[in-house]
Amino acid sequence: MWQGTRALVTGATGFIGARLARRLTELGAQVHAVSRRSPAGECWHQADLSDAEATAALVERVRPEVVFHLASEVTGVREPQAVAPTLAANLGAAVNLMTAVTGTGVRSVVLAGSVEEPRDGQAPGSPYAAAKAAATGYARMFHALWQVPVSVLRVAMVYGPGEPNPRRLVPYVTASLLRGESPELTSGTRLVTWVYVEDVVDAFVRAGASGEAAGHVLDIGTPEPVSIRHTADLIADIVGGPARPVYGAVAARPLDRTQRSDIEPAARVLGWRPVTSLATGLTKTVEWHSKRV
Repeated sequence: MWQGTRALVTGATGFIGARLARRLTELGAQVHAVSRRSPAGECWHQADLSDAEATAALVERVRPEVVFHLASEVTGVREPQAVAPTLAANLGAAVNLMTAVTGTGVRSVVLAGSVEEPRDGQAPGSPYAAAKAAATGYARMFHALWQVPVSVLRVAMVYGPGEPNPRRLVPYVTASLLRGESPELTSGTRLVTWVYVEDVVDAFVRAGASGEAAGHVLDIGTPEPVSIRHTADLIADIVGGPARPVYGAVAARPLDRTQRSDIEPAARVLGWRPVTSLATGLTKTVEWHSKRV
């Protein structure tokens, strides 16, 4: 299916995007990677997707058969100043891209959603969550009104080797413990849903290849959430040594809720289930960090 397929991957320098671009290349796809930084090769494109004209020009130039939209402004900041940039980067970019591919004959469009999107009528917990939820709503509209073959993968908390943001929980706790320092955390009672990065890449590949995914919003995570405390303690056990996490040293953020992922629809539509246990994934992650601390 992938041999010679023109695949457009936005956010291709990101944690998931870089791995997805590499996997697609290994499968034989002709990958056109997009980032806001300078291109790194002949199939790299520099584009600001919050610019509608630039996005339309990119799609016209590449003529993609499959589109993976992972470019995003990922932030948990709860400040009014975060609203406009997350709106442009997460909603505006997604709408511009879907508008540009409408009527082009693209086979599949896969958007990266988020486990942070509110459920059951809840208010969004952050500007990021609000923008992601709005993008999902627009994706459903583009599919229903104009038959754009778009699906949304609501991705849980992704972790694994190579995570570029040292402030996120797993790299922060891991690097701190490897240095013999005690990471300072909240109470650790919040339940979150983790998913290993290579399992996420597998879900995106399956969604891009499957015409059955169009119109669906699918959770990509693990069935049972675990507490921050359990996760950090597990990392500490893997690392070993005397340092341990300190709980209650940091205040919890407003509207941080329990995360849950219903993976049965993804199993039914994509034939996808996560295959990497938390213990296995964290062990691989610690091994990667141990070579760099």
